[in-house]
Amino acid sequence: MSDVENGAKFHTTMLRVVSDALTAADRRHVTLLGLLDMSAAFDRVDHQLLLQRLEKHSGLHGSVLRWMTSYLAGRTQKVLYSGLSSEAQRVSYGVPQGSVLGPLLFNLYLVTLSSVVSAHGLNLHQYADDCQLYPSVPVDDAPSAVTRLNQCIADVAGWLSASRLRLNPDKTVIMWLGSKHQVEKVIIHDIPVLQSSTMTVNTARDLGMMLDSQRTMSAQVGAACRSAYNYLRRLRPVVRALSVEARKTVVHAFVSLRLDYCNSLLFGITDSLVQRLQAVQNAAARLVSGARRSEHIMPVLRQLHWLPVWQRIEFKMAVLVYKALNGLSPQYLADDCQLITTTGRRGLRSSNVPRTRTTLGDRSLTAAGPHLWNNLPLHLRDFELSLSEFPRLL
Repeated sequence: MSDVENGAKFHTTMLRVVSDALTAADRRHVTLLGLLDMSAAFDRVDHQLLLQRLEKHSGLHGSVLRWMTSYLAGRTQKVLYSGLSSEAQRVSYGVPQGSVLGPLLFNLYLVTLSSVVSAHGLNLHQYADDCQLYPSVPVDDAPSAVTRLNQCIADVAGWLSASRLRLNPDKTVIMWLGSKHQVEKVIIHDIPVLQSSTMTVNTARDLGMMLDSQRTMSAQVGAACRSAYNYLRRLRPVVRALSVEARKTVVHAFVSLRLDYCNSLLFGITDSLVQRLQAVQNAAARLVSGARRSEHIMPVLRQLHWLPVWQRIEFKMAVLVYKALNGLSPQYLADDCQLITTTGRRGLRSSNVPRTRTTLGDRSLTAAGPHLWNNLPLHLRDFELSLSEFPRLL
């Protein structure tokens, strides 16, 4: 996959996990999230087992299956060190890393893992070897959630072992998610994982995003700001020798991308957190344009054609809703938009927007998506618009 496709997949996976946790918190439930780690997962894929699963579960037959066999067969590897080379050894395991097919083949190798998880009534979202398992329950049922998660992880570990893969319990991370009030009621923090136990954490990194137990996204905002300011300090001596267009390119690559990464997850965060991100963007805009700190920043942003941070967040969310409505998103996002229907030229009816009790519920994709779509002008809610036209008009 390209870096853009990888980023999009990270984005949608994380959006669904966070949206499920927000929806559960709106019902006064807590979510027990387990982040599983596999040891050297890509290097352990059994070629013969992969081909069997491609044929049985993915419907590959005839010439296509022979192509895949040819792609995997006949590979060798050797070690070069200090001018010396080992003998070439035949490779019977692993998918080529850095290849276009590598992540796709690995996902197809794990295609039946979801049935193991669903048997325990847990949700599973996965990208390559990063797996997220979670049940959502009332606080009083927290012990049952711990039992179900432990049993599910045990069955997952057994399934992985049968597939020549290995779960690494030492790197498995577990955390409770929910509102501050509900999370504070949970008293179980030592979670059994296989033959060991793991203490729950308040923050964790998942697919490049910093998650916090109370879903404020303050950890992610803090991490993004620290990283962006670090690059701005390092770029400051360099950009003086560059043209404005070259400065925009460099700052976009090192700073703007950090502000925009998975930014739909920031929809509905507090104004103070948005202002922290906006301060970073303002500093980047001044670095590119050469504007002084005394100058008002909005004309500078307009000159650079940069949307302010809060509008960038809404832009990303609106594009995701458009894709969900038009069958261009993963099914697990489209499922969250099932209540979005059209009535004449008015587009969505407000009665079709799910009712929420809390601000956490307002931030979930199920509620935020329809609400944002309803507020768009009528000409943007035209389903005849193409994927290139909609963002341009938006």
